[in-house]
Amino acid sequence: MSNRVLVGHGTENDFVVLPDPDGDRWPESRLDDAMVRRLCERRAGLGGDGVLRVVRSVHVPDAPAVLGEDLTRCEWFMDHRNADGSLAEMCGNGIRLFLHVLVTEGLLDRAACTDGVWVGTRGGPRRVGAGADGTYWVDMGPAREFGRGSAELAGRRFDGLAVSMGNPHLACLTDVDLDALDLAAPPRFDAALFPEGVNVELITVLRAAGEGADAHIRLRVHERGVGETRSCGTGACAAAYAALVAGGATAGTVVVDVPGGRLTVDVAPDTTVLRGPAVVVAAGELTAEWLG
Repeated sequence: MSNRVLVGHGTENDFVVLPDPDGDRWPESRLDDAMVRRLCERRAGLGGDGVLRVVRSVHVPDAPAVLGEDLTRCEWFMDHRNADGSLAEMCGNGIRLFLHVLVTEGLLDRAACTDGVWVGTRGGPRRVGAGADGTYWVDMGPAREFGRGSAELAGRRFDGLAVSMGNPHLACLTDVDLDALDLAAPPRFDAALFPEGVNVELITVLRAAGEGADAHIRLRVHERGVGETRSCGTGACAAAYAALVAGGATAGTVVVDVPGGRLTVDVAPDTTVLRGPAVVVAAGELTAEWLG
């Protein structure tokens, strides 16, 4: 087993990344909930919003069930855990970092990724590619509405649109000053509508249209199993879709400002494409002392 680890982020949505191509460095028996929590702890560990294991799909026990007939075209699987150790279906920032790591680790050639490669996730297969400007894009699949709901944060109620991006979101447009909100505590929500929990987005519209985009929004998000994060890729897609719907559209390009930077979301009836940066910050080895 190897103790090699990477730390990286996509618009400051940060992750501990575990290179494990053949599934023998960080098997499921080693990467249990307690280990994930230790790795993500910001004072006693490396710190991160989650863990990404870079592994071939054939070495992931539940990959056949979640990918079905797409298993053969997804050589690689993004084995994503939230900071609390729970499994996560999909992460738009994480999968861009995932491809960046495949390229920087020499597991894929960047030039071969221009048109996209298929990556397995627990939210299904996703096509992710490398842009000419050094950024990455990911085809997130369609945004799917499944109702309306509300969340309560710090005694305030926020109504929103329930949107699935492979994981559940409640996208709430508001005129409230986002900087004044405390997103530290988990929001209260309708458990019947969101039985597996929900990511809650608080959104303000900065501009309805102009400068090459159909809308420009600002976003803060509380992610289930993590807390507030500096960015959320699936949340940006859900927020972009909700902003367009509020303006009477279901397709368009939306610029999304998050605390960690800027993303661009192209929404179409049949899919959603997220574009943004990915950075590896550091690489090293976990010490025997820390591992105990």
